[in-house]
Amino acid sequence: MDETTQSTTRVVTFTPNPSIDRTVTLDEPLQRGGVQRALTATEQAAGKGVNVAWVVASSGVPAHAVLPFRDDAYLALLGETSPVGMAVSTPAVARHSRTNTTLTEPDGTTTKVNEPGPRLSDGDLAAAEAELLDAARSAEWVVLSGSLPPGAPADWYARLIRRVRAVGCRIAVDTSDDSLDAVVAALADAPIDLLKPNADELAQLTGLALAEPEPGGDVSDIVAAAAALQARGVANVVVTVGGAGAVLVTADGAWRASPPPTEVRSTVGAGDSSVAGFILAHLAGRAPARCLADAVAYGSAAAGLPGTTLPTPTDLSSNAVRVSAVAQEPRPAAPSAVPWQYAPPSSSPATAV
Repeated sequence: MDETTQSTTRVVTFTPNPSIDRTVTLDEPLQRGGVQRALTATEQAAGKGVNVAWVVASSGVPAHAVLPFRDDAYLALLGETSPVGMAVSTPAVARHSRTNTTLTEPDGTTTKVNEPGPRLSDGDLAAAEAELLDAARSAEWVVLSGSLPPGAPADWYARLIRRVRAVGCRIAVDTSDDSLDAVVAALADAPIDLLKPNADELAQLTGLALAEPEPGGDVSDIVAAAAALQARGVANVVVTVGGAGAVLVTADGAWRASPPPTEVRSTVGAGDSSVAGFILAHLAGRAPARCLADAVAYGSAAAGLPGTTLPTPTDLSSNAVRVSAVAQEPRPAAPSAVPWQYAPPSSSPATAV
């Protein structure tokens, strides 16, 4: 990484299990066990953190995507589509990326088959960690995003959070399963600034039965569960709830956002775009309600694009995202064991953004 990148990068992302995404577009609904012809088939260098960096850089904010190993075929694909302002770095370790296959149906339904990825040794993990920490020294936000590769311990993100926190960056996490459990279990000494679970992942974390609400439906259970998580050491909990939009809970309040009318063409990359939208708004100094609105705007824009296409500012809907404050039951303060917690900018209640 050169000095120019170090001095200008504002967002660093880490994709521990990158993939070459192969998208197959069908002309009729998927028929299990049948033989079908594809309308199109494309390949793209991807991964959740890479997607976040792509959206951030396409919006005019310098971003740096860190990968855990070098794969020349992957880097060649990524170089074909990377926007201006997106840097990429890897350690010297050479491995082959996995291939993830997405089947997209005419109504926007997507079916994904994800390969496990290459197994990384302890030395590989150490090299990737060093690459990330080197990049993080110049960043305002570090995003840890996606699944862990074979060979990585379930608490690798939690370990990285502690080390990145020492550098002084804000930290966002978007993961699932055991690695998500490990992040939440470590919040007492490794707090974070943004966590983006969906309703199912929030249920996993809290042990509550949480259903994704209908558009305009009741989100009180989602808000209560997110508030409990926020009190443990997450400054901003953004829960995406599909067509119902998203919910944000901070120490200062809770908001819900309803997306603009969107013809869903593919949900691939929508969550990553939401993370990017939130961080872009935060970097611009916007209040929590506006950060939530931008997260939903970017996520909705991604859902309206075909295949693995990611949104740029020109893809955002001209229709406003509706944001409203949500009342919360009184809850205890965050545990005193949390040694550090970011306080988001104060703002007056917002009813629409």
